[in-house]
Amino acid sequence: MNTPMSMTEIFLIAILLIFSLPYLIWRLGKTDYFAPLVVIQIIAGILMGPGVLGRIFPDYYQFVFNAQIIQSLNGIAWWAVMIFVMIAGIELDLKKVWEHRRESFVTGSLALGMPLLFGSIAAICLLKFDGWQGANAHSWQFVLGIGMACAVTALPILILLMEKLTILRQAIGQRILRYASLDDIAIWAVLAIILMDWTRVGRQLGFLLLFALATIGFRKLMVKLSERDRWYVSLIWLAACSFAADWAGLHFMVGAFLSGAVMDAHWFDQRKMDLLREHVLLTIMPVFFLSTGLRTNWDLGGTAVFIAAALLLLASVGGKLAGIHLAGKILRWEKGEASIIGWLLQTKALIMIIFANILLDKNIITNETFTALLLMAIGSTMLTVPMVHPKLKQFKSVIFKE
Repeated sequence: MNTPMSMTEIFLIAILLIFSLPYLIWRLGKTDYFAPLVVIQIIAGILMGPGVLGRIFPDYYQFVFNAQIIQSLNGIAWWAVMIFVMIAGIELDLKKVWEHRRESFVTGSLALGMPLLFGSIAAICLLKFDGWQGANAHSWQFVLGIGMACAVTALPILILLMEKLTILRQAIGQRILRYASLDDIAIWAVLAIILMDWTRVGRQLGFLLLFALATIGFRKLMVKLSERDRWYVSLIWLAACSFAADWAGLHFMVGAFLSGAVMDAHWFDQRKMDLLREHVLLTIMPVFFLSTGLRTNWDLGGTAVFIAAALLLLASVGGKLAGIHLAGKILRWEKGEASIIGWLLQTKALIMIIFANILLDKNIITNETFTALLLMAIGSTMLTVPMVHPKLKQFKSVIFKE
C-alpha cells in the first residue's frame, strides 16, 4: 500500500534539488572561471522553472512545486534577500566617496547615466510590441525601470568577483567600490520614485518621515549596545523597516536597503559581516534563486525573449563601457583603466534580479520582460571574469597604482 507523500517530504525534495543540481553542474562542469556558483544557481532556478522543467515534465513539476511548496519557499526567499540587501546597505561607504568626490561623482554619474539612457531607448523599442509592459505600469515607469535595470551594478557580487581576481584590497578595487556605492544609492532612490503610489502618497511620505525620526533613536541605541546585541537588534530593525515600507506601498526590499544604509559598517566586525554574507549566500539565497526561476515565462516565444535579452544586454554593457570610457577621458586615466573598471561595473547578477523582482511584483513589467532581464543579468555576469582577467595581466601597473 502506497502512502502519499507529506508536504514536508515534498518540501525536502525541492530543497534537495535546489542545492544539489547547481552544485553538481558547477563542480563537475568546472564553470567557476566564467560562471561562479551563484550564477549557476540562478541558471538552475530557470531550468527548474515552468518554462523548462514545467514543459518537459509537467506532472512532476506540479507535484514538487505545488502552490503550498512555493508559498513555503517564498517565505524563505523573502527573508534571505532582505538580509542580503540590508548587508549591501551597511557596506556602503559614503565617507570614501566624499573624500574623492570629484572622481567618484564624475565616474558614478556616467557609469549610471549612460546605461540608463541606452536601457531606456531599448525599453521604448519594447513598448512598440505587446506583452512587455506590466498591467499596472505607466509608460514612464516601464521605461525608467528597464533603463535602471540596465544601469544596475551588483555590489555584493562585484565584491566576490574582485576577491576572486585578488584586486579587492588593491587601489583599483577600492575605487571601483566607491563608484558602485554611489550608484547603489541612486538605484534605490530611483526605484522609490518608480514605486511612488500617488493614491497613497500621504502614507509614503509619512513612512519616510517616521523612518527618519526612528533612525535617530535607532542610531543612538546601537551606539550604546555591545556588538553581540547589535547583530540581533539589526534584524529586528530590518523586519520593522521592511514591514513599514511595504505597508506604505513602496516595497519591503526598499525598507530592507534603507535599514542597512543608516547603519555604520564600523559597528560590526568586518570579518563577521563577510562571513554573514557568505553564509546567507550558502544557506538560504539558493532558495531565492529557485523562486526567481519559477517566475520566468516564455509565452511570447523563446525567440522573442532571447532577442529582448540580447537587446538589453547590448544596452547594459555598451552603456556602461561608454560611460566609463568617457569618465576616463575626463579624468585622464591611464590606458587600460577604463576597460577594467567598465567591465567590472557592468556586473549585474543579484541586485538586478532583486530589482527586476520588485518591478514584477508591482506589475510594472510582465513575466516575459522579467525573463529577458534575468537572462541579461546572467550574460552580463558571465562576461565579467573572462573579459577582466586578461586585462589585469596586460595592465599590471593599473592594479597597484595608488
